[in-house]
Amino acid sequence: MLADDVIQRLKEMVPALSNRVEGVASLVQLMQQNLLPQHTPAARVMASGIRGGQPDAAAGLFRQAIDRTVSIYLVYRNVQGDGGNQIDGFDTDLEGVIAAICGWAPGDQVGVFRLVNGGVQSMAAGTLVYQIDFAIGDQLRIAS
Repeated sequence: MLADDVIQRLKEMVPALSNRVEGVASLVQLMQQNLLPQHTPAARVMASGIRGGQPDAAAGLFRQAIDRTVSIYLVYRNVQGDGGNQIDGFDTDLEGVIAAICGWAPGDQVGVFRLVNGGVQSMAAGTLVYQIDFAIGDQLRIAS
């Protein structure tokens, strides 16, 4: 699975997250209980979408270029401060995630990951959740 490959890559390439990267299901469960990861920074990863390109069909073969999107959620607890605009380690971790994923491809993928989008998803109860989306080109091939 693509998300599993990204989890492994983050564990290997981003030291601050090495033991704190999991699938997104655990984050959903924690948020439902008004809890968040005990130790942060932490990252949660999920395959979050597929976007199709122009299809091509001929002689019993259907092909279509697609982009598969993976979302990474960076979580920081106890976000406090003196009214400044910094969260300890956030910029370094964000750049580390981008450097680890952009230009990389797991296995036999057609393309490499590229950055699509990033932004704050939540700033509640002293916790920051920041989402980063990456997409990788792939291809559907269906023989009829």
